[in-house]
Amino acid sequence: MTRLVRGADGRMWTVRARMSWANTDTADDFEHDVAGGHGPGIGMIMILAILAIVLIVWTPAGVVVPAWLLLALALVFLFFPARWALRRPWTIVAETPGDLDEHPPERWVGTVRGVLNVRNEAAKVARNIEVYSLPNVDGPLQPVD
Repeated sequence: MTRLVRGADGRMWTVRARMSWANTDTADDFEHDVAGGHGPGIGMIMILAILAIVLIVWTPAGVVVPAWLLLALALVFLFFPARWALRRPWTIVAETPGDLDEHPPERWVGTVRGVLNVRNEAAKVARNIEVYSLPNVDGPLQPVD
């Protein structure tokens, strides 16, 4: 998602956001990422698949499984992958090439989690640029050299 925004001082800013597939290591998330890496997730998927196969193989022939139960199990199994996809970190970048007068080029970068949060934050950044000519210093974006 990319937006062109004209600042109050006349400079044109580009505000863009993209999904980050690699987890960024931040001090805020450290205690939540105790078992970093893909190993524990892959191990749990394998255990779950083995248990599902065993359940199917050992089911007697006369058992009728209702459709609502299969739907409920599918929703339970899809909850965590859907949550993972919706809570991916997004990188927001606001940059301007500057102008020929007194404004140098600037680049502001920050990270936001979640699809809905990134849309709201990009709109806030664009609005701050339109009104104040800069992103909000108290927001997630910080200036980068």
